[in-house]
Amino acid sequence: MSNTNDLKNRTLTLKRTFNAPIKLVWEAWTQPEHIALWWGPKGMETKVIEHNFSVGGEWKYSMMMPDGKEFIADGVYKEIVELERIFSSANFKPMTEGVEIQALFEENGDKTNFTFNVVHPTEEYCKQQEEMGFYNGWASVFDRLGEFLQKETSLND
Repeated sequence: MSNTNDLKNRTLTLKRTFNAPIKLVWEAWTQPEHIALWWGPKGMETKVIEHNFSVGGEWKYSMMMPDGKEFIADGVYKEIVELERIFSSANFKPMTEGVEIQALFEENGDKTNFTFNVVHPTEEYCKQQEEMGFYNGWASVFDRLGEFLQKETSLND
C-alpha cells in the first residue's frame, strides 16, 4: 500500500491536559450554550445554528470574524462514546472541507487529557492545511476552551 493514504500521514494532532474534570470538558464539547463561548479562534464570536448531538446528527456553527466576514463550520456526528470520544465529519468553509475531527477524552484524576485529531482525505491536503496554520488556529481555539474551563471550574469551587 502506498504511503500516500497512510492514516498517520493524513492526520494532524494536538494534545492538551485541561485542569478540569472530564465531565466538565465533555459538557463544554456537547452543550450548545457552552460551545458558543469557546468554539473558534480568539476574536471570533460563535453562534450555534444547529446542534443535534447524536450519531447521524448534524451540527452547524457560524463564526463572525473581526472583519465582519462569516465563517461556517458544519458536520455530521459519526461516533459518540460518552466521556471518551466524539468523531464527526467537518467542513470549515471556506478554508477546510471534507475532514474528520476526533475529540478524545481521558480522565486523569481531576484533570482531563485531551487529544484532537483532524484526518484529511489525502496526505497532500493534510500538508496544505498544516502550512495554512492548523496548529496556531486550533491552539487558539483550545486556549479559549482552557480559559472557559478555568472559569467554570472556579465557579464550581
